[in-house]
Amino acid sequence: MLPNVNQRIVLKRQSDGMPSVDDFGLAEAPVPTPGDGEILVRAVHLSLDPYIRKAIRGDHPGHRKLDPGDVIYGRSVCRVVQSRNASFKVGDALVAETGWQLVAAIPTSKVVQRIDQSQGPLSAFVGALGMPGLTAWGSVAHLAPPRLGDTFVVSAAAGPVGGIVGQLARRAGARVVGIAGGAEKCRIVTSEYGFDACIDYKTDTWVDDLTAACSRGIDIYHDNVGGPILTKLARLLNLYATVVLCGRPGDYHSATFDGVALGPFIGKRARMKGLVVYDYEPDMPRYMTVASDMIRAGQLRIREDRADGLAATPAHFMKVMRGENVGKALVTVGPER
Repeated sequence: MLPNVNQRIVLKRQSDGMPSVDDFGLAEAPVPTPGDGEILVRAVHLSLDPYIRKAIRGDHPGHRKLDPGDVIYGRSVCRVVQSRNASFKVGDALVAETGWQLVAAIPTSKVVQRIDQSQGPLSAFVGALGMPGLTAWGSVAHLAPPRLGDTFVVSAAAGPVGGIVGQLARRAGARVVGIAGGAEKCRIVTSEYGFDACIDYKTDTWVDDLTAACSRGIDIYHDNVGGPILTKLARLLNLYATVVLCGRPGDYHSATFDGVALGPFIGKRARMKGLVVYDYEPDMPRYMTVASDMIRAGQLRIREDRADGLAATPAHFMKVMRGENVGKALVTVGPER
């Protein structure tokens, strides 16, 4: 059912550094009409992802800098409610680039993924069965496939990418150690995701704790945070270790780069590989087969950090910016059927 008006989250102002709730506003507009070849979709679950911060500033590939009044970028799980394209019918479930709004008229080029609901719950298609899952797959299946018995370390291990990276690495036979912020996140990483250990970087002893947990050194490090953790971890790397560079959330709030000393990595002969998820989109079908089978078998655990209602989106996004979300952050804005 269509709303009478379209509600949208728009940019009120561009800010330097960490954004705030006051940078966003709730606005209303007429429900759009799809043009020839377009579809009208109704959002169900909005995906909140760290890259959106860079996209707002125009620092992310394929996104122009937003002006005040523009709808905030973002993907959603959505349903087709009107179609002027023979390839899509009313009721189809999709992942699409809709922005933070209740309804959107979009060209089919903004459709990211058709949803096969036999593969998992709808919300998972912006999490474990969507971009975060494919990002993890890019690390474990492509850039740094672990060998049996490797020590595989993952930072931001309670997040939507880190949690899946670790579960995939354990499936491949690695010993997996997570790094997360706080005792509760570490509990989730070990008891729910099944990591062999998890280190709380907020304690004064975290470096010693990580050293003890990685007594045979680190063979692979999947880095979701950069900065001091990456620097301090370098001395624990084994010779010819692999470091997958996936995320540097501190850089999302600044146009400057806080460099990391490369000397220790050179001494370890480490291979440092940058991960860009779009490189692995051709392998999405293979990943979906593996991930959906794991979900059905209870071998891939999913955790979501949900909020309800479009108005809650800015505050929930700020949780992501502060690293307070546990699992995939999303906002439910409409019924699934």
